[in-house]
Amino acid sequence: MAKGKAKNAEDDQVAQELARLREVIDSVDAEILTALNARASLVSEVGRVKSAASHSPVYVASRERDLVAELVKKNSGPFPAAGIPHVFREIISATRSLEERVRVAYLGPEGTFSHQAALAQFGSQVDLLPVRHMHDVFSAAERDEAHFGVIPVENSIEGAINPTMDALMESEVIVCGEVMIEVTQNLLSQTGSLDDVGVVASIPQAVAQCRNWLAEKLPLVDVRDTPSTAAAAQLAVADRRVAAIGSAVAADAYSLKFVARGIEDQRGNTTRFVVVGRETPDPSGNDMTSAAFTVRRDQAGALYSLLKPFAKHDVNLTAVQSRPMKGKPWEYVFFIDMEGHQTDEAVARALEEAAGYAHSYKILGSFPRASEASRSAHGNRRSS
Repeated sequence: MAKGKAKNAEDDQVAQELARLREVIDSVDAEILTALNARASLVSEVGRVKSAASHSPVYVASRERDLVAELVKKNSGPFPAAGIPHVFREIISATRSLEERVRVAYLGPEGTFSHQAALAQFGSQVDLLPVRHMHDVFSAAERDEAHFGVIPVENSIEGAINPTMDALMESEVIVCGEVMIEVTQNLLSQTGSLDDVGVVASIPQAVAQCRNWLAEKLPLVDVRDTPSTAAAAQLAVADRRVAAIGSAVAADAYSLKFVARGIEDQRGNTTRFVVVGRETPDPSGNDMTSAAFTVRRDQAGALYSLLKPFAKHDVNLTAVQSRPMKGKPWEYVFFIDMEGHQTDEAVARALEEAAGYAHSYKILGSFPRASEASRSAHGNRRSS
């Protein structure tokens, strides 16, 4: 009997302490809300100041990147540093919408990795415009239907995404940002139970990335090809026996449960997305410039001559890729990524001299680089 009373007393003490701590937490949450509203008021004032100027962009990628990086640096814990970018991305997105609602086009439908990239770059408090084809992303930005477009440009395993490279050459918009997304595949279904899975659906590339896991866990299950991971998710919504391979965003978009997470055979598969728009961002101090050059087929040593000015002016090249020119067999476009902004003296001189050797050239854009954390996930790219 005495033991029972002692246990009850201990339980009461624990309950009282929990109640006290929760009251303190509620008080802290109220302070956070007050601070958020103070930030929102200041952002609204920024919007009023901007409206008096002839032109001032509502979204500056470098400003938001540097703000988050500085907060991570200042964080003394115990709040996890890895959570800061996610929390403040949404805070920034929500308060930015008080200035103007940013419109972002991406290759849809909902639940694709392009959708995930758009959310990672801009947060959820924007107007996301899913479109069906790559060229529709560019058209939306060109016609002012969207402020920006988000498109995949390169994969760490499969290399350059050629339709994007072609579109960048032909489009009037320019690259004004980048974001890295690690391609993590998940098995999604209505029930979340492995025993209920009778069919696995996804795009062939996603199935191939998970071949070993499927062979071990679901060796006898039928596999159905779909035009997109989002289409696979839609099949899973319609049939409880179907499990879709797709992103975590697809799970949220279609209210599916996780049968298993991270089922890809090779870790670290990352896709680099670029943000396209109509204006070149100002230098941020940590930029990249992308340019495309063509050379004549009969010009001996053309590629050597093209690259020499960059070495001469100490401009580091992070990637050099070639792509056949449309309508001109055996002639190529060379896509070159370099560190620095096109207005930097060394970069400007190197571009000018390289253009002198080229048959034609186009600066695709200068833009703030993605954060170091996301770039390290992307892996090492070819360097000069």
